[in-house]
Amino acid sequence: MDWVQVYDPVGSAFWSTVLAALPILALLGLLAGGLNAPMSALAGLVTALAVAILGFGMPFSAAIASAGYGACFGLLPIGWIVVAAVFLFHLTVKSGHFEIVKRSVAALSPDRRVQALLIAFCFGTFIEGAAGFGTPVAICAALLIGLGFSPLYAAGLALIANTSPVAFGALGTPIITLAKVSGLDEMTLCQMAGRQLPFFSLIVPAWLVAVMSGWRGVVGCWPAIVVCGGVFALLQFLTANYHGPTLVDVVGGLGSLIALAVLLQFWQPREIWRFPDEVPAARMPTESPLTTHQVVTAWMPWVFLSVFVFLWGWPSVKETLAGGPARSPNILSGYAKFAIPVPGLHQRVYRTAPVAPVEPGSDRAAEAEKAILEIPWLATTGTGIFLAAILTAVWLRISARNFVNQFCQTVWQMKWALFTIATMLALAFTTKYGGSDATMGLAFTRTGLFYPFFAPLLGWLGVALTGSDTSSNALFGSLQRITAEQLGLNPTLIVASNSTGGVMGKMIDAQSIVVAAVATQQRGGEGRILRFVFLHSVVLAMLVGALTMVQAYALSWMIP
Repeated sequence: MDWVQVYDPVGSAFWSTVLAALPILALLGLLAGGLNAPMSALAGLVTALAVAILGFGMPFSAAIASAGYGACFGLLPIGWIVVAAVFLFHLTVKSGHFEIVKRSVAALSPDRRVQALLIAFCFGTFIEGAAGFGTPVAICAALLIGLGFSPLYAAGLALIANTSPVAFGALGTPIITLAKVSGLDEMTLCQMAGRQLPFFSLIVPAWLVAVMSGWRGVVGCWPAIVVCGGVFALLQFLTANYHGPTLVDVVGGLGSLIALAVLLQFWQPREIWRFPDEVPAARMPTESPLTTHQVVTAWMPWVFLSVFVFLWGWPSVKETLAGGPARSPNILSGYAKFAIPVPGLHQRVYRTAPVAPVEPGSDRAAEAEKAILEIPWLATTGTGIFLAAILTAVWLRISARNFVNQFCQTVWQMKWALFTIATMLALAFTTKYGGSDATMGLAFTRTGLFYPFFAPLLGWLGVALTGSDTSSNALFGSLQRITAEQLGLNPTLIVASNSTGGVMGKMIDAQSIVVAAVATQQRGGEGRILRFVFLHSVVLAMLVGALTMVQAYALSWMIP
């Protein structure tokens, strides 16, 4: 039986919004209150199912199916990405080569502020551009804790840094998706995002350093901040405005990484900053300087990682690994990717106005929501990272037995983290198919003249709910255009702001919080991480709203 979503189930916009928000309030409230992540996620999921079935009238079978669909998506690709990334990191640690990585980074600069800029911002941006879906948080947080950062700061800094690049992550997937959903020109949306996010690419490096060392620390490190943020912002602007969304982060990340590395050959902070409670590692008297061979050997696993992540993110490679296009399948077709329509959910749920355009004389959208569980086991980024781990084992001469043992240990250590990721994605999919996400989104559309300020916050909410800027754009892209046209606002600006505002929600979505906790071995520390980054997320999202407001009414010449 088909079911049409209802966005005001209790006949009051306010109370319907409160009802829709209950699962998120339960999840975040319990996390912030100190309950462990698995139990918080489970409580949030139970609440979401109750709200969907009893509050919004969703059929029981469809609600259960949506939760199951989300749980499976949580395990593949997201869970598999995290497992593979943490496994590769553990291989390098167990082999002893990560100590050389630490020494080589310290040779560039022993200053913790500079190390955070190099790893969390520059390298993380490149990984975001190539892969997305939590990969940079998992990798950069693990690298930072390996370098000696405290677990909380390693997780928090990786999350804060993973903001301004997100709209162009996974080779531009969020912007490409936004164009398809909204019906607006892809290049125009890309240009608009490229005229908003560079401001924040300048701000975020300084923000990172301020979080660590205060604004006094920013003053002591300003050349690195200017070079790091300035080069990335410039490349982000140029690539987004004159090339397109696919290579924005890859070009910007590599450019900023190279520029900062070159700067460090000629400049170092006057005072080396370390965390106040940190004990500097003493150099052994017999410790000899690193040779080029040692450094290359130790860094090759991360070179393998970068190459495989980039290749697995490239559309033509991804399509080939998934079996090729439908019109001309290759030899992998039927083996490398499986697509399973979710029983009881696929093409059973319909969105309706004003969230989606409806057919004349109908009360629902022209097409039902698809729910197809795709398992591209070969094309998923996690498989690319796992292959990099295999090459790492060969390169570092790790025996097959130790390789298998380490992999099993990694999976066992992450069992509750994988449960949490699956449960949180189950919650997100339940709210999506149940319509409560749209109810919360519609609350922002009632702000009239101030809508340009709140439009980015709608994207922020979408990412906080779904864990993905791509998913937020798919969820709210059409609604943003409809609302903009009704209010007489420029749809390009408003629709693009869904993505640019959404990136600031990436640091607080439950999926990213769990990934960061796993990568930094903080079992039960998800609440601390959430409290660490939450205010930063809100303030940055509001700044995007302020910029959008100014561009809507005072700087309209910036809109392409």
